[in-house]
Amino acid sequence: MNAEEEETLIKAAQAAREYAYAPYSGFSVGSALQARSGRIFTGCNVENASYGLTICAERVALTKAVSEGERDFAALAICAAGAPAPCGACRQVLHEFSPDLSLVLVDPGDGTRKKVDLSTLLPWAFERASLDL
Repeated sequence: MNAEEEETLIKAAQAAREYAYAPYSGFSVGSALQARSGRIFTGCNVENASYGLTICAERVALTKAVSEGERDFAALAICAAGAPAPCGACRQVLHEFSPDLSLVLVDPGDGTRKKVDLSTLLPWAFERASLDL
């Protein structure tokens, strides 16, 4: 991902964060997932009073993309306080489609950026090959 693509992705994640529904945690997250086709899909976290039903921003973006026919992704930007990495569930779901995904994690407050590959965050992912199909 070049610098211009990175900036576009970050801006999209920052904009998506504005739509977060986080009345319980107050922790708003926005994400922007770029398909290899160039299309960008955004997502925000959507909390629920039944906490286990909360949907992370990363999975919102991914499910939007998959529901529109995309299956191969190049990069993901996540915008949240502290520039956190995706949770374990999101790591596994993202790995299903793009184990080599590049991530840029951004703190909207101080502008901190961290870059990491998904394979570094999830070195021993559960693989389809592990299933007896």
